[in-house]
Amino acid sequence: MRGVLGKSRKMICSLLSQAPVSPAYYYRSSPSIYKPKPSNRFSWGFLAPIPSPAIRVFCSKPGEVGGLMASSVQNQGSISYLTQREAAEVDETLMGPLGFSVDQLMELAGLSVATSINEVYKPSEYNRVLAICGPGNNGGDGLVAARHLYHFGYKPFVCYPKRTQKPLYSGLVTQLESLSIPFLSVDELPMDLSKDFDILVDAMFGFSFHDIPSGWHVEEGDVGGDGIKPDMLVSLTAPKLCAKKFSGPHHFLGGRFVPPAIAEKYKLQLPQYPGISMCVRIGKPPQIDISSLRENYISPEFLEEQVEADPLDQFRKWFDDAMAANLKEPNAMALSTTGKDGKPSSRMVLLKGVDKDGFVWFTNYESQKARQLSENPHAALLFYWDGLNRQVRVEGSVEKVSDEESEQYFHSRPRGSQLGAIVSKQSTVIPGRHVLHQQYKELEEKYSKESLIPKPKYWGGYRLKPERFEFWQGQPSRLHDRLEYSPQETDGKRVWKIVRLAP
Repeated sequence: MRGVLGKSRKMICSLLSQAPVSPAYYYRSSPSIYKPKPSNRFSWGFLAPIPSPAIRVFCSKPGEVGGLMASSVQNQGSISYLTQREAAEVDETLMGPLGFSVDQLMELAGLSVATSINEVYKPSEYNRVLAICGPGNNGGDGLVAARHLYHFGYKPFVCYPKRTQKPLYSGLVTQLESLSIPFLSVDELPMDLSKDFDILVDAMFGFSFHDIPSGWHVEEGDVGGDGIKPDMLVSLTAPKLCAKKFSGPHHFLGGRFVPPAIAEKYKLQLPQYPGISMCVRIGKPPQIDISSLRENYISPEFLEEQVEADPLDQFRKWFDDAMAANLKEPNAMALSTTGKDGKPSSRMVLLKGVDKDGFVWFTNYESQKARQLSENPHAALLFYWDGLNRQVRVEGSVEKVSDEESEQYFHSRPRGSQLGAIVSKQSTVIPGRHVLHQQYKELEEKYSKESLIPKPKYWGGYRLKPERFEFWQGQPSRLHDRLEYSPQETDGKRVWKIVRLAP
């Protein structure tokens, strides 16, 4: 069964011995990633098809390498696919006139693979990773991926039977050894891999020969039906022809370094990468049972004796943690209000100040939330910091801030934001975006020679004076921490009572 990852330890070694090491070019195919589940088809050392929801990600240079940092979906029919010859030519160009080095491309490939795993399978649930690495560049990808996975919070293991003494690969091994990442021989692999590992990474074969991924023809795919059946395929630079035969639920493009010259020469139709993402999904995402979506949170204990006596001090402590974790917009908060009709509404706003008097945000005084607050001056705030498994709820009464405070903040904003606040009659119906753009342009011309843009009377700030706090931290098995602060009078002084709530 040529190309299958092996039905025994001997077969794995045999396949590794077939993998050529290209002396000049960066030929690579797909390290495959598996999420093994117990099965009568999964015996010791057998890395052939594993029942869903297993994943196998194939990583290659211009063929298959991965990273799942993006949520954008691109129509698979509009994407370009490279032949083996074209993929080799692209590599020659990258490594030649464009000045890329093997280690640069290998680092991008391995990082993409590690990111792919992290995007789909979180270390809190799928922690143990076995990377089986061949002697060539594809094996190098696996070694790099193992290093990144370690830093992402996984527990990687490496099987690297046919090592090369080239300095690049020896350096990668040294890096892994310095992290105390275990290296396993083929004989040390357990009888049932599914019991010892959550994810298997096939980093054996490169696309300089025909059998990639293991058991697949480089252009025709799994011709005989004996190759592995991956649930995930990630391609670097552009997919190769074999990727057209891929039928798993996850196909991603990664790498994000194709220069315009190569794209134009090969008429590559490639998707745009969103934001700072390294990868983008190709094709439709898999159909997911929403009821099955869940996260098993892993967090330090959040105990009563560890918290601050004043909830504002505790909030500042957690907010500082969110800032230090470089979370996106840690000051974003859901603001919930109700009017006299009792109908609630929520929206995201940005916290712009917090002190002993409460939480401050700014908005249009003629908006829906402003109308509701005029009828019912009470509101609830919710901060959610996903990267820390934390949320904070704050409830209390609301009042407008002083005109001086609103004026000061208004003129601290970027000039464009000031004009935008004047243009937008928030929550009113408008015929289209062109109206906003036209009014903005008119205001831009009107105030072009004036240094100070006057604050409109209908714009200003609110302050919520907290009457209740709840600090929530996610924990395993849904046994979350919930600590509530509520005010009470003690000896004529206002103090905060702290109680634990059931999750």
